[in-house]
Amino acid sequence: MKVSGHPLNRRRFLQTMGMAAGTLTLQPIAWAQGRKEVFIAGKRIKTVDIHAHASIKDVEEVINGTALERNIGGPRLLDPSRLVMMNEWGIDVAVISANQYWWYRTDDRSLASDIIRVQDEGFQAWCSEYPDRFVALTSPTIQFPDLAAEQLDYAVNELGFRGASMAGHVNGVVPAGPEYDEFWAKAEELDVPIFVHPAGSDNIIEEGALDYPGDLGNIIGNPLETTFFLSRLILDGTFDRFPGLKICGAHGGGYLPSYFGRTDVACDAAGGPSINSDGEFIGNAPIQADNCRNQKPPREYLRTQIFADSMVFSDEGLRHLVAEMGPSQVVYGTDMPLGWPDTMDLIINSSYLNNSEKEAILGGNLIRMLKIDRAI
Repeated sequence: MKVSGHPLNRRRFLQTMGMAAGTLTLQPIAWAQGRKEVFIAGKRIKTVDIHAHASIKDVEEVINGTALERNIGGPRLLDPSRLVMMNEWGIDVAVISANQYWWYRTDDRSLASDIIRVQDEGFQAWCSEYPDRFVALTSPTIQFPDLAAEQLDYAVNELGFRGASMAGHVNGVVPAGPEYDEFWAKAEELDVPIFVHPAGSDNIIEEGALDYPGDLGNIIGNPLETTFFLSRLILDGTFDRFPGLKICGAHGGGYLPSYFGRTDVACDAAGGPSINSDGEFIGNAPIQADNCRNQKPPREYLRTQIFADSMVFSDEGLRHLVAEMGPSQVVYGTDMPLGWPDTMDLIINSSYLNNSEKEAILGGNLIRMLKIDRAI
């Protein structure tokens, strides 16, 4: 049975079906005390959302009077309405993170440190108030890799955070080079994932180039930024330097899984004919084999160290994502509270996933990766 549409429509439909059948225990979705619950083959499963935006109002006090001064408001602010949304959507645990990354733009180390400290303390207070519903990621100041490593260590070991969030570039630079290794080493040491969320793609898209109807900066630019970031970490050898590093790409990992065959052959495919100065054919020139730094076939990273959220919005898109990456590498994500369509029904109703794979994508993979209590 397929259940789709707005969450409130799903709720009314399921309540009607439940009254007709006398029970909802065998349905994929049920309701208990105003909270949507998800079942797979009659088993209540725990759902976890990796992609939940959040902001802390108190950060305004830190940045007032500085070049970063701004109003921090809107739907990202944490308040009880977030729990209402989660209950309507059937989300048991939200992984909150701050994903606007404007703090990358300061070269004031002390200011950057204070911003993340206040932000993380706000997240920690919220998670402490609702310990069974929220876990947090820190969003460290990657422009100072050593400070970012310290912030990650403190967030995980002192505040109980489960990893970090970062943009696909830091003021135009993808953090794939050795100057960022101190941060990557800390993430590997702590065995925590990094959630990568785009920050505008202005590192690869000329300003104004996507200012057309349809919000192309978001629709095209954001996935492209993530694609470029993940490609750099593969081909620059970052994943080889840190084989325990785990990176989760927002929005289905950008375009990378959708056209991964091209990445797979980039370092060993033959190019066009190579001609010497005398015009003589001397063989086929390699495309990029002379500058790839990865030590394994690219697909090995895609199926082990790279993860992607489920925000692809179509049944065929999800099928292809799972086929390319494997069900162990795909996790549930919503972009809450920003109004994008939910993908829970795509996962529940998919014909190509078995029940254990559905459970893994909806929560099991993140429960394992983020060390979340399996109890509901």
